[in-house]
Amino acid sequence: MDNSTVFFIDVRATYQESFVSKIGKLLDAAGLASLLRPRDLAAVKIHFGEKGNTAFIRPAFLRKIVASIKKAGARPFLTDANTLYAGTRGDAVLHLQTAIQNGFAYAVVEAPLVIADGLRGRSETEVPLAGRRFSSVYIGKEIVEADALISVAHFKGHELAGFGGTLKNVGMGCASRRGKLAQHSTVCPKVKTKRCVGCEECAEHCAAGAIAVAEGKARIDPERCIGCGECILICPNGAVQIQWNQAVPVFMENMVEYTAGVLQGKQNRALFINFLTDISPGCDCLPMNDAPIVRNIGVVASTDPVAIDQASLDLVNQEAALPGCCLSTNKDPGEDKFKGVYPKIDAIHQLAYAEEMGLGCRRYHLKTV
Repeated sequence: MDNSTVFFIDVRATYQESFVSKIGKLLDAAGLASLLRPRDLAAVKIHFGEKGNTAFIRPAFLRKIVASIKKAGARPFLTDANTLYAGTRGDAVLHLQTAIQNGFAYAVVEAPLVIADGLRGRSETEVPLAGRRFSSVYIGKEIVEADALISVAHFKGHELAGFGGTLKNVGMGCASRRGKLAQHSTVCPKVKTKRCVGCEECAEHCAAGAIAVAEGKARIDPERCIGCGECILICPNGAVQIQWNQAVPVFMENMVEYTAGVLQGKQNRALFINFLTDISPGCDCLPMNDAPIVRNIGVVASTDPVAIDQASLDLVNQEAALPGCCLSTNKDPGEDKFKGVYPKIDAIHQLAYAEEMGLGCRRYHLKTV
């Protein structure tokens, strides 16, 4: 397979050319208009950010992407699917409220917001798939029915995948509630009783009611656990942890297969954009965000979902860590920053499996616009 092209803009700007106008040039160079037809319904898959998080992509940047889609004659709508965990985006009502509170109102982005899997996450389409893990996947119906897909991902760290970029934005983000549950099914956390103080934070936040506190210690019922991982994030003492055997590699393969399912029927109708800005160590699903681990780098775009994530990872790792961030190792240029945050996660596995599935190529040519 030939090298894929990944287009890049940095964050520099001048009086003559703003960063927003450079986003438009990036989309032109990446061939956005050639992927769209007049009157296409174009799904712009975006993470609206959890309430309390501020690292998500700025709505003003989305307005420029929306304008470029409209210029090509298509009809864009911003979309995401409801979350599996209990948070501020677990149903369409809360999800839309959070999106608007975070700045994604029509008056700002100039496109309507549509929750892809309906009111309670049950509006889905079953898509057949010949994968290692799944024979079919469950995708938010409105994304399946859209004519084109524009993935706009915030590239950052992730507690299970090591990093989150295009593959996670598409594979996990477009899945219905049932689809998200299927992807997380191998991830049942365990409690380190020596660290647990019985504060009940995990039990109060467990959407499945799988956690109980008895005799001052939390216990997780594996039969009821849905593998969403919220208890790992919420525990103030680090007492709830992933079982690091086969769970994480299988999770990544599940996510990649869902990406393949989302892209079925959208060959030559999809563009992928990663924002390498405010590169936080954790996911935008968290109700907060820690300091960025490297400087703002820029934005990349490609029609290859594998190449764009590989290029994004390489660009981050070329940087030196910012002073005062969470990194205590892997701080120098050339060192794996996300490995420094999550030393037990082999994030490359998602890229290798995506390439194995034929979703794209890890070899790429970076072309600065």
